[in-house]
Amino acid sequence: MSEKKEPSVWQGFKAFLMRGNVVDLAVAVVIGTAFTNIVNSVVKGVINPLVGAIGTKNLDSYSSCLKGPCELAADGSVSSGVMILWGSVLGATLSFVITAAVVYFLMVLPMAKYLARQEARRKAREGTKEIVEVTELEVLKEIRDALVAQRGPGRTES
Repeated sequence: MSEKKEPSVWQGFKAFLMRGNVVDLAVAVVIGTAFTNIVNSVVKGVINPLVGAIGTKNLDSYSSCLKGPCELAADGSVSSGVMILWGSVLGATLSFVITAAVVYFLMVLPMAKYLARQEARRKAREGTKEIVEVTELEVLKEIRDALVAQRGPGRTES
């Protein structure tokens, strides 16, 4: 009886790394990390000043005291009370929404449209191929029928 040799852990790991989706994911993480700096700059340079026109320029300063009295130390940490820093959550949420919108409109949507066009072209090519195949089949049938008609009804193949 022959035993099937199991692949080694190293071979399995190598196969995992060489799959296309793992490489794509690694590229996406690197690009996403670099893109984070751009989004943070947009939030600090554009969004925060717009919010600052209404209130304070720094969203992190928006907070509510849950259990008072709330006092902040010189370094910005809470020295007494329980403070909810909802401004920093709002800033992070804005960063996420901006990132998601840019990724969707500049990367996902154009790629989806491109793939849809490619699929439509592929289906169109397959459709014309089927029409050509059916037409060839019809022509062959007509040739066969013409040959049978030329031989006459009483003749058989030898």
